[in-house]
Amino acid sequence: MKKYAIAASLLTLSGFATAQEVVKIGHSAAVTGPVSYFGKDTENGARMAIEALNARGVVIGGKKVRFELVAEDDGGDPKQATNVAQKLVDGRVNGVVGHETSGTTIPASKIYNQAGIPQISPSSTSPVYTRQGFNTAFRVVANDVQLGQALGHYAVQKMNARRVAVIDDRTAYGQGLVTEFSKGLRGQGATVVAREFTHDKASDFNAILTKIRAAKPDLVFFGGMSAVAGPMLRQMKQLGMNVKMMGGDGICSDEIHKLSGGAMADGQVFCAEAGGVDAAGKPAMDKFRADYKKRFGIDVQINAPYAYDAVMTMAEAMVKAGSSAPAKYLPVLARIETKGVTGPIAFDARGDIRDGAITLYTFKGGRRTVIAVTK
Repeated sequence: MKKYAIAASLLTLSGFATAQEVVKIGHSAAVTGPVSYFGKDTENGARMAIEALNARGVVIGGKKVRFELVAEDDGGDPKQATNVAQKLVDGRVNGVVGHETSGTTIPASKIYNQAGIPQISPSSTSPVYTRQGFNTAFRVVANDVQLGQALGHYAVQKMNARRVAVIDDRTAYGQGLVTEFSKGLRGQGATVVAREFTHDKASDFNAILTKIRAAKPDLVFFGGMSAVAGPMLRQMKQLGMNVKMMGGDGICSDEIHKLSGGAMADGQVFCAEAGGVDAAGKPAMDKFRADYKKRFGIDVQINAPYAYDAVMTMAEAMVKAGSSAPAKYLPVLARIETKGVTGPIAFDARGDIRDGAITLYTFKGGRRTVIAVTK
């Protein structure tokens, strides 16, 4: 496998020792349930990184090591996530990549922090995650404050939305995204004409959609995942609501078209991914996507390259620290500056990615189409 930029510093290693140590990287996400395609995506990305590291051979502190992925399923459930977190801690993992959603990442982060184990989320966007004061918590994607502002600006300035209805799925992710989007929207002079909520396992939205239809919005903003947004789009069509939908990275998957039963029209749905690369970074990202498809036989959903970069960044911190012990490489991770498939990686004092990019999309023919990459 060709080597990506983030691992360049790993190629100049010397002093191989005969003894080989195992470095365990935990990964947790929902690999079962309605959003399993997102969880499997990040797990696959992390696995690609592990395989790449082992293929080239890595030396940490003068000893050759073998990386091992310890993959766990949190089912997208906060309680299950804490159980998984404790299992990974008890299994003495050296670091964790995950979790997938904000609702699972936040409670799990407390357990990793108590154990002093570094955690990098490749997909969680709630500001709460990195505002708990945990020096072990990092993320390689932009947060909901950045996402909400970008979407609010686009809704008003580019889509001419003035009357907006918002719906959240009662998860930490959904509520947080709607809150930040609403702030961005009001900052642009638009009005929230209806605020409703559902839940992340819901399938019947007729009651809330009927209320929203009466408010005559220009746009419906949904804070949640495509597993809910798809059926919601189908019911909107049944109710004669020919209104556009907007959301965050939770609905930014081609799966939404299938889940809508074909009800989603071209240019009807707009979303933002917490990440993205500019023109200079496109060749590396295209190469990653091609390698991913060759390895797994499917396309990248969204966050696989971020999971890949999270593992590689963690490994680079270990190499630079000369140790895979969490207490020793954690300070190096906090101040690391490197370049990955997804672009430059460096963390601020809270653990947020510096200068996180946002990619805006719409859908045509059931496939995501890039509108713009912004910061």
